[in-house]
Amino acid sequence: MSEASSQKVVIVGAGPAGIRAAATLIEAGLHPVVIDEGHRAGGQIYRRPPDGFIRPPEQLYGSEATKARALHALFDQLVEAGRLTHCAGSSVIAAHERRLHVLREGEVQVIGYDGLILATGASDRVAPVPGWQSAGVYSLGAAQIALKAQGVALGRHIVLIGSGPLLTLVGAQLLKAGADVAAVLDTSSWHRQMRGLSGLAARPIVALRGLVLRARLGGRYHAGVTLERIEADASGIIAMRWRDAGGRQRVTQCDMVGMGWHLRAETHLADLTGCAFDYDEQWRQWLPQTDTMGRAGNGVYLAGDGARLIGADGAEIAGRLAAVACLTDLGHAAPSVRADLRKLTRLERFAFGLARAFPWPSEMVRALPDDAIVCRCENITAGAVREGADFGGGEANRVKSVSRAGMGRCQGRYCQLAAVELVAAHAGCGPKDVGRFRGQAPVRPTPIGAFLRED
Repeated sequence: MSEASSQKVVIVGAGPAGIRAAATLIEAGLHPVVIDEGHRAGGQIYRRPPDGFIRPPEQLYGSEATKARALHALFDQLVEAGRLTHCAGSSVIAAHERRLHVLREGEVQVIGYDGLILATGASDRVAPVPGWQSAGVYSLGAAQIALKAQGVALGRHIVLIGSGPLLTLVGAQLLKAGADVAAVLDTSSWHRQMRGLSGLAARPIVALRGLVLRARLGGRYHAGVTLERIEADASGIIAMRWRDAGGRQRVTQCDMVGMGWHLRAETHLADLTGCAFDYDEQWRQWLPQTDTMGRAGNGVYLAGDGARLIGADGAEIAGRLAAVACLTDLGHAAPSVRADLRKLTRLERFAFGLARAFPWPSEMVRALPDDAIVCRCENITAGAVREGADFGGGEANRVKSVSRAGMGRCQGRYCQLAAVELVAAHAGCGPKDVGRFRGQAPVRPTPIGAFLRED
C-alpha cells in the first residue's frame, strides 16, 4: 500500500471550498472522504434541485451558472470514477482526538483522519426584531433554499429585511421567479454603504451586478430604514412596521418576512477540534485563527466561509490552499499557490468592503425592548438575557447557563451574536470582552437511539 493511499484526509462540506479541496488532493494521488449534509454536492450557494426540476441553472444561479455547472460536473466525475468517497446526507455531530462522529441514516459512525479540512460554510446572520418569532418569518437563506431546491416562494406577499448582498439577491431572484415582493428593507443607509466603496472597487464587475440587481427591485428597495416590529394575527396576515430614512412611519402588509444581515461563519466543528478564535471587529463575530493557507493546527485546515467570509470564488481558492497545506504537512509534493494568494488578497479586500457597507445592526440589537424574543428556540427575551448578565458577571457562557439563551436546537447559531451584544451593552463593554458560547456536541440535533447503535 502506498503512503498516499494509507493516509486518510476527510473533508466536511461539498460546497465550492470542499469540491476544490477534494480535486486538489486527488491530483496528488490521495483518495479523500467528503462528508456533506446535502444529498448532492454544490453547497448552499450552488445548491442543486432534485432530478426532474425544470428550471435551468441560468435561472437558479444567474451570472454564476457557468461556475455552478463546472463544479457540479467536476465533483460528479470524481465520484463516478471512484476517486473519492462521498458520504451524502450525513452530518458530523462531534469531533474528538482525530475522530469524527458522523450521523448517517439514523446511525452514528466514527471516522478517523490524518488531515481534516473543514469547509462548513456559513449561515444567515440574523438580528432579533420584535415579533420575529411569529409564523411566517424565515431567514433569507431559507427563502433562497426553497426557491432553488423546490421552485417555490414561501409566501404570496413578501417583505425582506436586513442588509447585505443576499438581501437584494434573494429579492431579485424571487421577483424573477414571479413572486410578489412588496418591499426590501435595508437597515444600512446610503451614506453608510458609500463607506465600503474602496473595498468594493476590488471587484468592480461583481459590484456592478449588485447595483443591477438593486435596480430591478425599483421602488421596493428602501435604504436606511428602522425596523420597529413584526405583527401577525391568526389568519397569517403580517404587518411589518418600519420607519423610512426620513423617519416616517410605514406599515407593509405581507404573509411572509425573510430576514438576514449578511452571513455568520459556521464554526461549531472548528471549536470542537480545538481551533483558537479571535473576535473580528469588522464582521462582529468570533472567527477561527488560521494562517493564510488555512492551517488551524493539530491536523485541521479551514476553507471557505467557515473561516473567512469571502464568498464562493474565494471559497474555491481557500479550498485549494487548504488542500495544498494539508498535502505539504503530510509530506506530499504540492503545486504552487502564489497566484491563488494574490487573488485571495483582492477578494478579502472586497469582502471587507461589504462588511463596512452593510454592517451588523449593533445599535438596533442593543435597543431591543425587554419583552422582545432573542432566542427563538428557548423563547428567551432580551430582558432575561440582561437579567442573566447581572448574575453571570458579563461572561457569555455564564449568561447562557443562567438564561438558557443559545441552549436550544440551533445551539446559538441564530441568537448568539445578539445575546452577546445585549450582555456587552448591559456590562458596559464590547462583545470581545464578553466572549462566545462554547461549542457542544452533538452540533446537530441527534436521536438518542443513534448513539446506542454507534459503530
